[in-house]
Amino acid sequence: MNRQNTQSCLPTPLGKFQVPEYPHIKPGVIDQQLQFSLIIPTYKESKNIRYVVLRLAQILDEFIPGDYELIVVDDDSPDRTWEVALSLIEEYPQLQVMRRQHERGLSTAVIRGWQVAKGNILGVIDGDLQHPPHVLKQLLSEVHQGADLAVASRHIEGGGVSSWSFIRRFLSRGAQLLGLIILPKVLGRVSDPMSGYFIVRRHCLAGVNLDPVGYKILLEVIGRSKIDKIAEVGYVFCERHEGESKVTWKQYIDYIHHLVLLRLSTGRFKKVSQSFPISRFIRFGLVGLSGVFIDMVILYLLSDPTTLGWPLTRSKIIASEIAILNNFLWNDAWTFADVSMQQQEIHQRLKRFLKFNIICLAGLVLNVLFLNLVFNFIISNRYIANLIAIVIATIWNFWVNLKLSWRVTQVK
Repeated sequence: MNRQNTQSCLPTPLGKFQVPEYPHIKPGVIDQQLQFSLIIPTYKESKNIRYVVLRLAQILDEFIPGDYELIVVDDDSPDRTWEVALSLIEEYPQLQVMRRQHERGLSTAVIRGWQVAKGNILGVIDGDLQHPPHVLKQLLSEVHQGADLAVASRHIEGGGVSSWSFIRRFLSRGAQLLGLIILPKVLGRVSDPMSGYFIVRRHCLAGVNLDPVGYKILLEVIGRSKIDKIAEVGYVFCERHEGESKVTWKQYIDYIHHLVLLRLSTGRFKKVSQSFPISRFIRFGLVGLSGVFIDMVILYLLSDPTTLGWPLTRSKIIASEIAILNNFLWNDAWTFADVSMQQQEIHQRLKRFLKFNIICLAGLVLNVLFLNLVFNFIISNRYIANLIAIVIATIWNFWVNLKLSWRVTQVK
């Protein structure tokens, strides 16, 4: 029985990680080309795979009946996930299974699935029920309307995470921030570059030599492929009900390795589909100037001998915090008003203020660092060096707050 099951599996492609230009069609068989191929990479998901296939089939049978396929690519799971999936084929004829015995890794599993797929649109979804299947209809609709890539995002309206701990949120945001620093014109194209739930047109990937590392296949797709228009759809990342999480520290190491590899190998970055938000940046700068004025006034009132005469350090800390609060309130009500209007509850404002405060303090450290670097190694004029450092810190504060502070990251 096991031998028969193994023989029923799709053969695993070998060689380069390159998606063919035309769908994989058996010789002599016509009308095999499909609209959509969805890859479900799995490892130890035997308790989840049956319901995942059921839900996906229900949704796609309604939306594009008979014009899709589901391909489970299993990394030879010890719980025999591949065998459970094979047992479902008779009930779900659109299902196929690949059992990989000599390769490991989510990203490579996805590409191997795409290599044997028949669809003109290719997609990926987790096999652990953390990606809600019904979002597929919205993703496909975006591609039907002209998008080359449609990404399910946790960080736009309608998106969020269900019950992440503070540590997990911090690590996720930190990883995204690191990516924005190393690959700004790749990660900057989408609000959720860490997403593992998306669909893409085949021709955008065809013939491209992919070199995936770790789990973040979307980075590889955006960084190397020929993608013009990108659309995003909000979704809520759910907690798994069965099985165990695959998140380990090795994944973070692989992520950094992948970022560096992409940075070194792509040579140049892809064109950003949206221009730098100049008008928003100008508003941010004007708010910053008001903060400088308030900082100076408060510092004078607290520390000058003719007023309260408090110690300078204590006065400066208080003045800085009042200035930061002023800047936050104006940015929340003016610079990023379109986002903050969607998140008006007290706890949401407090979270944004905490993020803004931390980022501004990091900007202060950056300001001091660049002031010393410019003054000691480039320009010996302290005032010009300070101006350059202020500009760099302002750009930092604006860009990081744009990407991290004013985002929809939690829903009820």
